[in-house]
Amino acid sequence: MNSKALASVFTLVLATLPVRALALETAGPAVSAETANWAFIGAALSVGCSTIGAGIAIAMVGSAAMGAISERPEILGRALIFLGLAEGIAIYGLIVAIMILGKI
Repeated sequence: MNSKALASVFTLVLATLPVRALALETAGPAVSAETANWAFIGAALSVGCSTIGAGIAIAMVGSAAMGAISERPEILGRALIFLGLAEGIAIYGLIVAIMILGKI
């Protein structure tokens, strides 16, 4: 990674840190323990199920991509894009879990 890319990554990270402090809300009403427990279960299921789904998708897409790349090496870029799309399923589950936990 060259120095310009590294500097831009650090700048982006440092630029987004104050946003978190500005987004803090005042304390809302207290959440019952039962509601919090259901929120934790929902967040865990969101991450767990999406990760299992992403693993299945990556297994299928990855095996097909390896077979296709062995026959035509020039399609490596397209195969990596499809693998990235399959990995996105797990990221979406993580985002949903963060949104659920942000509500409690």
